[in-house]
Amino acid sequence: MKKLHFNSVSGQDDAHFIRQKLIEYNMQYLSDKEKAFMNEEICITVWDEEGNILGGITGNTKMHCLFIQFFWIDESLRGQGVGKKLLKMAEELAIEKQCRMIRLDTFSFQAPDFYKSQGYEVYGKVEDFPEGCTHYLLLKRV
Repeated sequence: MKKLHFNSVSGQDDAHFIRQKLIEYNMQYLSDKEKAFMNEEICITVWDEEGNILGGITGNTKMHCLFIQFFWIDESLRGQGVGKKLLKMAEELAIEKQCRMIRLDTFSFQAPDFYKSQGYEVYGKVEDFPEGCTHYLLLKRV
């Protein structure tokens, strides 16, 4: 066996290499149809007249699913329907990209009730992560 070296402080190049190798491995198990829907980045933003970004959603599509990675709204706009509008735009984009579902996660101190009110279902949760809170995994079929 070759002598192995381990490194816990690698850079972005290493992380990209590992991601790429896992994608290559996974591709051999996916249909051509699924492969056609791999990893398109999305970003939807809202900004004011001065060009300041006041909220947005980022994520990516893969295997007919839109994964919402980050969803943020400036506190000055919360409770005014801006989040609903952004989420609706993400859902419309998911349909346009031929996604069958949207997946996201949130913490109990963030917005689980907001997502539930928009038709998202909890499919998993981790209690006491972070300590004293709950981490929710949600999805909505579109």
